[in-house]
Amino acid sequence: MFVVHSFIDFTPHPDQPLSVTSKTVGYGNHSRARVFPEALQLVLAVGPSCVTDSRWPWSSQAVCHVIGEDNVAVPSHLYKVILARRSSVSTEPLALGAFVVPNEAIGFQPQLTEFQVSLQDLEKLSGLVFFPHLDRTSDIRNICSVDTCKLLDFQEFTLYLSTRKIEGARSVLRLEKIMENLKNAEIEPDDYFMSRYEKKLEELKAKEQSGTQIRKPS
Repeated sequence: MFVVHSFIDFTPHPDQPLSVTSKTVGYGNHSRARVFPEALQLVLAVGPSCVTDSRWPWSSQAVCHVIGEDNVAVPSHLYKVILARRSSVSTEPLALGAFVVPNEAIGFQPQLTEFQVSLQDLEKLSGLVFFPHLDRTSDIRNICSVDTCKLLDFQEFTLYLSTRKIEGARSVLRLEKIMENLKNAEIEPDDYFMSRYEKKLEELKAKEQSGTQIRKPS
């Protein structure tokens, strides 16, 4: 997967436990494996925006709120464009979708289609031209007509975050804690999680064993 640009990870978020933005972060990753097996490349473009209305943001002037002594701007919304195509040089898309989601907590009820906008509207909002080499005269499929554009539910979201934490584990103990937290939440690991977990466990055990042998006195 190739990310054009991504500001979400260092964009200030409201002091809320869960935002629709964080729940859609993994959507593109899951879509490739689940719906677009023929897509050799899934391109994501993600960034912040300050709008008053996610559908018609240019109808009135919008100003970002700021926080802290340095007046750090906090975007009201974040946009995400997902393009599925066969290769990095292909001008023929398999499917495309553009979304503008609020930077706030919303729970698990809303569907991603509620935040879908046209690519043209998003370009007008952001002042950017996405995928300039894309053949827009071709029949571009709406990604939500190919997929359900379903947001992750609580269990899927927790499993997604737990899977991401695997790479950050620096010890067998920390890795086993990730599995323990899943079991305590009564969430069943899927095959992808287990493959990543077992691979990481093998790496950490080999690393710790190697460190023990080096420390042994001669």
